[in-house]
Amino acid sequence: MLKTVEQVQQFCKENGIRMIDFKMIDLDGRWRHITIPAERFNEDTMKYGIGFDGSNYGYAPVEKSDMVFIPNIESAQIDPYVDIPTLSMVGDVCVIGEKENTPFDQYPRNVAMAAIEYMKSTGIADEMIIGPEFEFHIFDHVSYESKPQHVAYHVDTRQAEWNTGVDDGHNNGYQVPLKAGYHCAAPRDITYNLRSRMCMALDEWGVAVKYHHHEVGGPGQVEIEVELGDLVDLADKTMIIKYVVKNEAVKDGRTATFMPKPIPAEAGNGMHVHMLLKKDGKPLFYDAEGYSGLSQLAHWFMGGLLKHCPSLCAITNPSTNSFKRLVPGFEAPVTIGYATSNRSAVIRIPAYAKAPEVKRFELRNPDATCNPYYAYAAILMAGLDGIKNKIDPSASGWGPFDYNLYKLSDEEKKKIQGLPRNLTEALDALEADHEYLTAGGVFPERLIQIWLEKRRAENDRINSIPHPAEFGLYYDL
Repeated sequence: MLKTVEQVQQFCKENGIRMIDFKMIDLDGRWRHITIPAERFNEDTMKYGIGFDGSNYGYAPVEKSDMVFIPNIESAQIDPYVDIPTLSMVGDVCVIGEKENTPFDQYPRNVAMAAIEYMKSTGIADEMIIGPEFEFHIFDHVSYESKPQHVAYHVDTRQAEWNTGVDDGHNNGYQVPLKAGYHCAAPRDITYNLRSRMCMALDEWGVAVKYHHHEVGGPGQVEIEVELGDLVDLADKTMIIKYVVKNEAVKDGRTATFMPKPIPAEAGNGMHVHMLLKKDGKPLFYDAEGYSGLSQLAHWFMGGLLKHCPSLCAITNPSTNSFKRLVPGFEAPVTIGYATSNRSAVIRIPAYAKAPEVKRFELRNPDATCNPYYAYAAILMAGLDGIKNKIDPSASGWGPFDYNLYKLSDEEKKKIQGLPRNLTEALDALEADHEYLTAGGVFPERLIQIWLEKRRAENDRINSIPHPAEFGLYYDL
């Protein structure tokens, strides 16, 4: 691991590196980048940074100040997806002051680090350990357009059930039936080799993979799960995973998407987040006598998540498409509650995680359209609020629900609080409930406001576009 400017310069000489690429995160959670010749990287780069216009990244402008990107040398990795040998780095964004640089409080990575510092200041814990699961689709083809006279999209993969009738002389008949893709094997599992290459590429970039497999969705839905790790580090690695997955798919002549619901009749793509807290190296969520082996502190943390779940959805599920996934019948949560080994509850306690050091639970509503730094930080802040206020999830009526929540009667369903049904409801919840996020200055109020403004504008735009299904419903009325 590189740590100094001198080590970077020496590494570049020894490995023929000609360019250094700086990857920055915009408001939505996409990487953007700027590149300099390797010989221009020096101590001044670390002292003065790389100037850029943050307003083009979606952030609110900072009056009378310039924003600069300060590289994190320890993040340096060779980027395998470029022609010219290039060293890639992420880093942090600062505002230039008269005397010293200060972290830009809206920048996603800074928000995540601020959440960790706030957690430490409370004395509750000093580590937030998480483990995201990454579900995504791999397609052979995608096209889409939204014009005044034509609104359409088209996705395809030869393993989809809808291709069983293709009679082109090349159909081998190994399609996957509807909702029957879970752990399917070759020759039906046509992306197995590609996923293995993705995992090897991730390993070279420092991302430890737990496993990969085909998911429930027959037309190309797959999953890669990574090992548990530090919150900020896993946020960095979430960006790396999405970058590697998409670029490896392109190398293979295919395309990958983390979109929550690209196919209406199939399972959607979630990003379940496993979590636990530690202090002085000791796990805080384990208690052999507690429900499902969880401590009282863990229950309070869950209570905070469940209390703030509607507003959290505006950050963990920030797209209009997110709520097309959060519907009954597709292994996605729709109710606010917790249980053991129950995939219909928004918080699931995995029964297989029994050892004290890995005792944890997972939040099942998030998806990968989120900005991972904001999402993971918001999850932590909600949980800490639960601990501070001793919010007991059972006493609050949120479970444990150790039964199938999809099969309740209409009368029983009315007794259980549900997740927001659309982005509007989630944004309204965030507007009314975000003090837990601004505690300690972790999420600036201005950031919350520009987030609400941007998402409402996106929501209004989508709502103004006629849907093809509406023609079937109303054209002849």
